[in-house]
Amino acid sequence: MRRKHIAWITGLLTAAIGIGCHAQKQTQTTAQSPAAHTLLWRISGKGITKPSYLYGTMHVLCADDVALSDSLKAVIAHCDELYFEINLSDMAGMLSSMKYMRMNDSKRLSDLLKPDEYAKVKDYFAKHASMLPFGMLERFKPMLISGLIEQQGMECQTADGMELMIMKEGRPYRKPVRGLETAEFQAGLFDSIPYELQAKELVSYIDSMDINSKMMRELVELYKRQDLEGIDRLSQKDDNGISGYMDMLLYNRNRKWATALDSLLTKIVAGGGGGGASARCQRRNRVVKKRRAIRLNL
Repeated sequence: MRRKHIAWITGLLTAAIGIGCHAQKQTQTTAQSPAAHTLLWRISGKGITKPSYLYGTMHVLCADDVALSDSLKAVIAHCDELYFEINLSDMAGMLSSMKYMRMNDSKRLSDLLKPDEYAKVKDYFAKHASMLPFGMLERFKPMLISGLIEQQGMECQTADGMELMIMKEGRPYRKPVRGLETAEFQAGLFDSIPYELQAKELVSYIDSMDINSKMMRELVELYKRQDLEGIDRLSQKDDNGISGYMDMLLYNRNRKWATALDSLLTKIVAGGGGGGASARCQRRNRVVKKRRAIRLNL
């Protein structure tokens, strides 16, 4: 099965980032070619006295693939604040969010699957080490389990994320860190998708591990090339079952972020992928420009 999961499952409970920036001397030129690849966008418009920035993140990468360009570092240095999907600096909140990852009504994975399907999932975790014991994962919402398996399929010993790198870069400057959403809200999204459907998709995910791993590698390469059009094409591939919920999981959240940007436009905001929020900003009479010199070269 071709799957759309890679575009959003990885990061739904991890934060994308927003960074607020002071105006600074601009020595870089605006890209004229619509095909120019970039993940960093400068936002300007009527009533905006200082530029804001939108950066497209991929929440989980192999550590060797995570790096910040000099251009992005310079932007972070001039920021007012860092905005992520959720506040990554709130460790107490992150730990308390674990309770929202469990299914309601004491549901367990074994309640949702046939015995042979359940055995297949249990066997997978018996053969693949996990940061959490399977006994704990049985209570988790199945799509979160799929996300964990996806991270395990990164084929590297150490995984990292762009958000953590950006937050670390901003730490010496004592940049305030905030969130556009909460972990409770994000975990609650999965309560709107039938647990049975999520469980079936989990089994299908395990059945299609080779295909999914190949798509993940392709996604990482597209991200490293900052090819937003390529990422969008990959995300449009068939995803039976879950595709009907993409408005709730992704597009409606982008729309809310774009609305929130109106009150945060003295900040730079970076989020997963960047393209959706960028398009929404443009429709709200904001000028969103690609920056030719801003290449991450990850």
